[in-house]
Amino acid sequence: MSNPTPPIEMYEITDPEEIAKAQAMQARFSRNWDWLEAHASEVYSHRGKFICIASQELFVGDTISEVLAWAKAIHPEDDGRLTRYIPKEKGPRIYAH
Repeated sequence: MSNPTPPIEMYEITDPEEIAKAQAMQARFSRNWDWLEAHASEVYSHRGKFICIASQELFVGDTISEVLAWAKAIHPEDDGRLTRYIPKEKGPRIYAH
């Protein structure tokens, strides 16, 4: 096999400062997710585009790097950004490996 699977490393983080940072980032992501759910019709109207939600604000563009750069420039403090590609066609999706 030419491309072996790298080993998996697991460790427990016990530093209270690191735990607080992770919890704060999760809280920002949750706020962005809640905003997405409340504005789904607006967000999903951007078919064939990439979206990013940062600080409960929607950014839409043609590439993921474009929307991320835009969102980071406007809201650099929000490390709980949410990104998605909105497919051009509505319909069921099959996710399989």
